[in-house]
Amino acid sequence: MGILIRDIRRQEWSQLGQLIIDVYSRLDGFPTIDEQPDYYRMLADIGQLTCQPETRILVAVDEQDPTKLLGGVVYFGDMADYGSGGTATSVENASGIRLLAVDREARGLGVGKALTEKCLNVARESGHAQVVLHTTQAMKVAWGMYERLGFARSEDLDFDQQGLAVYGFRLRL
Repeated sequence: MGILIRDIRRQEWSQLGQLIIDVYSRLDGFPTIDEQPDYYRMLADIGQLTCQPETRILVAVDEQDPTKLLGGVVYFGDMADYGSGGTATSVENASGIRLLAVDREARGLGVGKALTEKCLNVARESGHAQVVLHTTQAMKVAWGMYERLGFARSEDLDFDQQGLAVYGFRLRL
């Protein structure tokens, strides 16, 4: 299957929000909808993040069936809009990546890697010196992928989200 990465279309906002909720709510050790309802409401309304001028939502679709959403990620060209706890929103000359999710049926096909690499290319085109992201212990598959792509732990970016340890990573470009 060929993977095409492109900007999300407005009619896909809800579909991507539900995909992310499905993926995150099934992660062992990740907070449930009942434990963090505001977080899941934000995921359901993911498209609203594009109202920020330097924020893009990138999606992966099947080249043969471009209506088939395989995954998505939010790219922040301005860290002030990144929206995490901790110090990440004050990092300068950086892009941020958040809320990466891949449909369960598309896992192992390189979707997450393709989305992340597209974000890295956008950051380079923007002239940024680094890319910042966060992950959790529950997201070990993504954690490993980020490390294979060259991201390194940055403890200065760590924070606690309502009892959930969130770990910062950084890739210098």
